[in-house]
Amino acid sequence: MCYEPVADPGEVAFAAPRPDPVRETPDRVPLEPVDAVTLTTLIDNQSDLLLADQGPVRRTGMRHAAAVPHLPAGVLDTGESYDVPLAEHGFSMLVTVTRNGRDHHLLFDAGMTPDGLVGNMRRLGADPASVETVVLSHGHADHVTGLDGLIRAVGVANTPLVVHPGVWTGRRMNVPGAEPLRLPAPSRRALAGAGFEIVERAQPSLLFGGSVLITGEIDRVTPFERGMPAYHEALTDGAWAPDPLVRDDQALVLNVRGHGLVVLTGCGHAGIVNIVRHARRLTGEPRVAAVVGGFHLSGPAFEPIIEPTVGALAELDPQVIVPAHCTGWRAAHALAARLPDAFVPNSVGSRLELRAA
Repeated sequence: MCYEPVADPGEVAFAAPRPDPVRETPDRVPLEPVDAVTLTTLIDNQSDLLLADQGPVRRTGMRHAAAVPHLPAGVLDTGESYDVPLAEHGFSMLVTVTRNGRDHHLLFDAGMTPDGLVGNMRRLGADPASVETVVLSHGHADHVTGLDGLIRAVGVANTPLVVHPGVWTGRRMNVPGAEPLRLPAPSRRALAGAGFEIVERAQPSLLFGGSVLITGEIDRVTPFERGMPAYHEALTDGAWAPDPLVRDDQALVLNVRGHGLVVLTGCGHAGIVNIVRHARRLTGEPRVAAVVGGFHLSGPAFEPIIEPTVGALAELDPQVIVPAHCTGWRAAHALAARLPDAFVPNSVGSRLELRAA
């Protein structure tokens, strides 16, 4: 979970082991280009109805309020108010891929609360039954719990659920001087019982006719992206041990014809630079059209790596960068200053739309 207590940066910055060495010759994945993609933010930490459309990002704002559902509100002279999308600490994205004249809908992560996801889907006019595949970026509860409400909304899912095998790992935050905080993990039994076809892969997966890439485990190659502090622990062989790498962290990658790669990440525990570089190595596509999602640069353990992260992202030259969720305001400001033409702030209800050039 994206939780960061106050700690001494000097103490925690080097608590994790060094990254794994890069593989000399990673296997190339034949990712098919798509004709269009829309990323609709269903859950994020921020909701801002005053944001304007910016580049390829369209907003759900006050000028569209007439189109959203209404709620009774006796304290208002009209007797009603607007049922606007709500923010929560978590992340979920509806990915709509268009290829050969057909749309496919994929849910990437599910947010923090049982009903937040389906509530915002209703507010945004998205049909839960349209979801053909669910992908979890990792097993922290702020990316999983909304599946509870999705199951109640659609009944028996009969839907593939694509996860890394480590997604079921029990975890906790064991900060010195505080009681350990257990981080709930997804229940395989509950998800299988709800009808999900569970697909576990540590290696890359291709979905929808080879047009969507799920990276599987990410190569850790940068010298500065070292993962979680040592007090993030996993239950391994019946004992708690430091879990800095969060090996179940994976990303979603598309190649929009004429634009290049769209890289979507939940928390970026593998390091957002590692993730984008990994996507380029796997696909052989050097162009980066968009980088979207949580970059996990918030809090004293991660703020020391904001500068090298922003510098490395600038070298990757993304045309659009949309930091969300656990990126943190300091990192967002640094990205906006270094990449002013590419930076776009995120909000619940925002839609990034890219079509083939």
